[in-house]
Amino acid sequence: MNMRIAGIAALAFALAGANAVQPASAAGAETKCHMTFNTSGWAVIYKHINGKGRITCDNGQSANVAIHIRGAGLTAGKYSIENGKGEFTKLKSVGEVYGTYVTAGANAGVVKSGEALAMTKGEVSLAVSGTGRGFNLGVDVSGFEIVKAK
Repeated sequence: MNMRIAGIAALAFALAGANAVQPASAAGAETKCHMTFNTSGWAVIYKHINGKGRITCDNGQSANVAIHIRGAGLTAGKYSIENGKGEFTKLKSVGEVYGTYVTAGANAGVVKSGEALAMTKGEVSLAVSGTGRGFNLGVDVSGFEIVKAK
């Protein structure tokens, strides 16, 4: 059963990351942006997580954002990610962070667990990490959406 879960997760990551490795654009300078965030939510087959964050870039730009994670799979749990951190690559401005990043994975945790994900949206990649609380178990494919905070 564990091999099947690992195989499904590996296939989902391969499909999600098909566009992740592309040559850097020669037009315009790239900047590095960092995100701090907190999220909480639940999953019973359907994953529903919301949160808030702040993005700051090396070029001085910044933005407050809302995070929505929606997905489906064989998953169940209630959890939060506290003091999450994210690193964006291949950006020319903070405006490029908005949209939905594709992620997939297998997860298991009780009380405190570490979360680490790598995801992509076209040429832009995002790696996130943080400390999780609660319980979760399963395999899922999700969309990690970043929108302007209201």
